[in-house]
Amino acid sequence: MSDNRIKNVVIIGGGTAGWMAAMMLSKMLGEQLNINLIESDTIGTIGVGEATIPPIRAYNNFVGIDEDDFLRKTNGTIKLGIEFQNWGNLGDSYMHGFGFVGRKLGMTPFHHVWLKALKDGNAKDLLDYSFNNLAARAGKFARMDKIEKTPLDGLAYAFHFDAGLYAQYLRKICEKDGVRRTEGLITKVNLSSSNGFIESVILETGDVINGDLFIDCSGFRGLLIEEALQTGYEDWSNFLPCDHAIAVPCSNDGSAFRPYTQSIAHKAGWQWRIPLQHRTGNGHVFCSDHMSVDEATQILLSNVEGEILKDPMTIKFKTGRRHKMWNKNCVALGLSSGFLEPLESTSIHLIQMGVTNLVKHFPSLEFNEINSGEYNRRMAYEYETIRDFIILHYHLNARDDSKFWTMCREMDVPETLKWRMNIFKQTGQLFRKDDELFTEVGWLQVMIGQGLIPDDYSPLADTVSSDNVAEYLKNLNSIMATAVKGLPTHREFIAQYCKASS
Repeated sequence: MSDNRIKNVVIIGGGTAGWMAAMMLSKMLGEQLNINLIESDTIGTIGVGEATIPPIRAYNNFVGIDEDDFLRKTNGTIKLGIEFQNWGNLGDSYMHGFGFVGRKLGMTPFHHVWLKALKDGNAKDLLDYSFNNLAARAGKFARMDKIEKTPLDGLAYAFHFDAGLYAQYLRKICEKDGVRRTEGLITKVNLSSSNGFIESVILETGDVINGDLFIDCSGFRGLLIEEALQTGYEDWSNFLPCDHAIAVPCSNDGSAFRPYTQSIAHKAGWQWRIPLQHRTGNGHVFCSDHMSVDEATQILLSNVEGEILKDPMTIKFKTGRRHKMWNKNCVALGLSSGFLEPLESTSIHLIQMGVTNLVKHFPSLEFNEINSGEYNRRMAYEYETIRDFIILHYHLNARDDSKFWTMCREMDVPETLKWRMNIFKQTGQLFRKDDELFTEVGWLQVMIGQGLIPDDYSPLADTVSSDNVAEYLKNLNSIMATAVKGLPTHREFIAQYCKASS
């Protein structure tokens, strides 16, 4: 039998996407593969400080990264959730915290118990029953599996870190494990005349790099997936009209050392704040149809909490995804595969899912189209469910201070999102489909946080008396609040376990 195994993998572009791909493939298939990553020091990456979500911990653990060492080397901090300001009405604030909210009562999901208490006038804010939210608001953190002497889970967390330093961190490990890095600019992509597959790339030096499988991490440009293979792009700007971002770092004087990301809605978009150990990442995502670059920049600069460290950087984008993220013998990861604004910190997660699914569907030289088709179906679903979740934030607003927010509230939304909102509004029911990223608890927090209160709740909640429900909620809140008081501060945790050297 002939050997039809892939032997030579060529990754185009470094940055977070390129080195995450190299790391995963090296750990999983390194003995079978020659991995060559081509990048140029003359081409910058879009790294403005990254906020992540809890699955990044699974990736880091799988590839053998020590968490404290990683945080030290990337100026990282802890993230317990995202605070949303001004997204419902001006002055509103709520948290999308990681982890659980409440605890089900018998067979009754917690939020139905809470809805019953809300109707009876016996409920606090939903997030007073979220351990993550209470800890985030108090600026506290510790690693813990359970709240002591209870069945309640401990804190679920992710990270803020410097994306450029993270790529460098992964690169050092990859090169030690045998991944080859080639410095150079690509001037030409050679396609097969028989089947249109990529055969090789030619560098500015004249060197020819051949490969069996090519991974495109070249950013928005899509050097392979779009310029060479002309895959096409599905534009979602009708649902998500923001098309620019202004990014700028500022100093972090300690007062902004929060264990959560902030998302602050402005007149025609929103601002992020990502606190690292050495600085805070700031950005303003906005719609250029409703605001000029100059006005957006001024709004951002007027709302940073420290000294500006660099000139503002403008980034143009178009929300959407490639028609295929795997086309012929090329797989696109990161910005070359598509773009969703970082409102829920999903950028690195989509890289992680892309390379994880590539390992699951790793091809032979035959490049079976059923295999690549299933990869494309899975990744399209990832993008589409995250898209709907982001649209939800814009659509469920009650603001009347600008045409932008009126447009977002009145715009048509995907049928998949309409279904979720309608069934929740009418019955309080939440459903997670096909292992999608965001859980019922995530959808619950955003819907309730932005004012979508169900008309009804499950009859299961009425199997418990109103007095018993009120007592149950009081005890839950008391247990969590007491546990938070005993935690160290976020700053104390960083100082003890993972303080950066500079």
